[in-house]
Amino acid sequence: MNFRRTRAVATKEFRHILRDPRSLILALGIPMLMLLLFGYALSLDVDEIPTAVADQSRSPQSRELLERFRASRYFKIVATEGGLKTIERSINKGEVVLGIVISSDYAGDLVSGKPAQVQLILDGSDSNTASMAAGYAEGVVQAHAAELRERFMDRRAGVEMPTAVEPRLRIWYNSELKSKNYVVPGLIAVILMIISALLTSLTIAREWEMGTMEQVLSTPLRSEELVLGKMSAYFCLGLADAVIAVTIGVFVFDVPFRGSLPLLFVTTCVFLFGALCWGILVSAVARSQLLAFQIGILSSFLPAFLLSGFIFSIENMPAVVQVISHIVPARYFVTLLKGIFLKGIGVKVLWAEMGFLLVYCALVFVGATRKVGSKLA
Repeated sequence: MNFRRTRAVATKEFRHILRDPRSLILALGIPMLMLLLFGYALSLDVDEIPTAVADQSRSPQSRELLERFRASRYFKIVATEGGLKTIERSINKGEVVLGIVISSDYAGDLVSGKPAQVQLILDGSDSNTASMAAGYAEGVVQAHAAELRERFMDRRAGVEMPTAVEPRLRIWYNSELKSKNYVVPGLIAVILMIISALLTSLTIAREWEMGTMEQVLSTPLRSEELVLGKMSAYFCLGLADAVIAVTIGVFVFDVPFRGSLPLLFVTTCVFLFGALCWGILVSAVARSQLLAFQIGILSSFLPAFLLSGFIFSIENMPAVVQVISHIVPARYFVTLLKGIFLKGIGVKVLWAEMGFLLVYCALVFVGATRKVGSKLA
């Protein structure tokens, strides 16, 4: 391989990028736009759940229970007047997610030692929010019931009963349970996959459409020189996107960075190399820019967004989809990013993901050079 010829191709691609400032601005602006949109608009946190109350008891006991809900950051009581019909109307209008109905016999049942009934009505249109709201509400009710039970036993025995089991909760790596700490690192992988695949998927296809590919065919340029040369300019552009994304994630969204910066750089370079090679392979297969763009979208954006674990948990997917997700390189890069950012772990733990990305890079590079070589032959 002749590095002089490779550098000539790279210089040509750099000049082509600089001559098209709109594409350059778009390539550098998309990461910022996506991070700002996803970071601010996409939130998986379920708190301040709009709640309506129908307190038919109107007793000190029922007000004590409602104070439990008011004190929780997960609930926001927006309506306390009305009955079941009012709750139904509010849920139908989308004004509330949770309805709490306290029966008129609530206080009497508690005083007499009978089980007191509290009805929780949830809007199941959004199953994820409803399931989390149900868990939070049941936790509040159960904690209040445990406290009432302790009071009852204290009054009967005349001595304070010690707690049999006292749980001590400690959350590692994302103690505040902020969804942006989970979303932003994964979004970096999605951005790099989209930018890299889409930018390079048009390179060779553009040469064919502009009629300049014949001039390339007349040169002594080898396939690996053409691939590396065309990829070099976009590799630098991809690194700039990665720096922008990491900077915004750490300094704008305050995502904790606990890992090694050199390890992050190496893993980013490996993933970026594979993504760029994939784009060139797509461009070599499709001589039309439109077809190359469509294939690039289908093979980069959708798998990286849906099958990488960026938002949707892979463990909850059907078994067939879980098997398919193993061939998505973004899945392994998302794992690497979250491990480096949030957990501060290194290659000793993440060696399998790094190994897969290296194998992926080798296979795609060989495929791209062979496909480009068949075009040059």
